[in-house]
Amino acid sequence: MDITMAVLLVLVLGLLMVKFALFQPRNPNSPPCISGWIPWLGAAFQFGKAPLEFIEQARVKYGPIFTVCALGNRFTFVTEEEGIEAFLTSKDIDFEQAVQQTVQRTTSVPAEIFYLNHSRLYSMMKGKMGTSRLYLFARTLCQELHEHMDYLGTAGTENLSDLIRSVMYPATVNILFGKDVCPTNKSDIKEFEEHFQKYDEDFEYGSQMPEYFMRKWSKSKKWLLKVLEKVVADAERANPSESNSKTLLQHLLDNLHGKHLAPNYALLLLWASQANAMPVAFWTLAFILSHPSIYKNIMEDLISVFGKAGKENIEISEDDLKKLILIKWCTLEAIRLRSPGAITKKVVTPIKIQTFTIPAGDMLMLSPYWVHRNPKYFPDPETFKPDRWKEANLEKNAFLDGFVAFGGGKHQCPGRWLAIMEVHMLVVLFLYKYEFILLDPVPKESLLHLVGTQQPMGACRVQYKLRQ
Repeated sequence: MDITMAVLLVLVLGLLMVKFALFQPRNPNSPPCISGWIPWLGAAFQFGKAPLEFIEQARVKYGPIFTVCALGNRFTFVTEEEGIEAFLTSKDIDFEQAVQQTVQRTTSVPAEIFYLNHSRLYSMMKGKMGTSRLYLFARTLCQELHEHMDYLGTAGTENLSDLIRSVMYPATVNILFGKDVCPTNKSDIKEFEEHFQKYDEDFEYGSQMPEYFMRKWSKSKKWLLKVLEKVVADAERANPSESNSKTLLQHLLDNLHGKHLAPNYALLLLWASQANAMPVAFWTLAFILSHPSIYKNIMEDLISVFGKAGKENIEISEDDLKKLILIKWCTLEAIRLRSPGAITKKVVTPIKIQTFTIPAGDMLMLSPYWVHRNPKYFPDPETFKPDRWKEANLEKNAFLDGFVAFGGGKHQCPGRWLAIMEVHMLVVLFLYKYEFILLDPVPKESLLHLVGTQQPMGACRVQYKLRQ
């Protein structure tokens, strides 16, 4: 045996030993484990190629609880009631520890500052965007949506996603950050949108990989942080003393430890406010327009509340939205069908689920996308059926059993009610003011991402015309 072969043999044996150390179950009661053949990488290639399909194929092959080893981590998925209940309620798992590294990689907030701020900022956000305070946003949001719809003109043809973004982005930014604080006019917005779109598109990869592998994404991230330095400085200067006059950004600044990281938290707030609401609005409108009977019923509801469609700019109150419940059902049904591929918490103390013991250090994963396709919870799960939401007690802010799009337990999305109201109001105004014709079939959802609302795989063009 020559020296080259000897070295290769040593390397192979070394790799096998590392594989053995990393991927062997840590106790005989561990769930089935998909580990791949390459140490550290594990099953990353198979998993990353089409993660949503991979999850369902693994569930069928290995059962309701299984572990995937990838990129030096162990991801244990739970797909049935007992595992879902544990994910939502167990004290042996922790949300903060699960997301800390993602926040650090995507916004450059170091661990010690994240842990210092998270509970306080979460409580503040939850309070400021709770159902009892939505009235503070409703009137301004309606005005902003009207203003930016006026730029669309009387008629046109556009990709529905782009049409929604052109209205929703500036309206949302203005109500959360302050009027004209972020770039929102057409001459300034293009470069900002290009960088944000790049940041959003590769957010999931940026959360997992070192930044030097993501040079274009890193460049956009740094560009956005530079812009947000000025945004934060302007918001700080204009910060009023009256609480109800403050923007959400100003409330964040009032509660933040580590003021030098305010632009980083502003970036997180920007991403959280845009990355899910816009695709939810797209799917809601696309599903409505592709179901003529639902579209017809919604138009009848709109006319009953506001009169003949298409007249002067209407003002929409919370009470008006309550009368237009079918649109809210459509929004929730769109969220159900296009929910995130996975949400996560970290196991901090070994936890027993069914006959398995999940070791500390594993990332416990729940897939809202697949839970929402379980016929135990949602009969005929692949069908867009807004009237299934009749059974939800929405007056008491209760969703349907099995609906986990916003997480569960004490760490549900703090902005969920504001986001639902935002989409609800946007759809009301679009359908009231414009006639729409779908020019393309509603595209399939992309199965490539686990983080956030599923994106459409292709374009969906619409013709729109101002109602007379």
